[in-house]
Amino acid sequence: MPSGETTSPASTYSPPGIDRDRDAVIAGLTLPWSSGVVEGHINRIKMLKRQMFGRAGIHLLRKRVLHYS
Repeated sequence: MPSGETTSPASTYSPPGIDRDRDAVIAGLTLPWSSGVVEGHINRIKMLKRQMFGRAGIHLLRKRVLHYS
């Protein structure tokens, strides 16, 4: 390294485990498709479950989930 230049910690730091999942990280950043739609549906179902916790049984939850599908 030439004198006067230093490396910043941000340029050399990588989060723990990122090397282990390197292929998945590269694919996630470079491929044209994503699982965003699926993640949105899962997020909505989890929200419905949290809202209904202790209020009703599986039958009402099923109606609410299928209502929006």
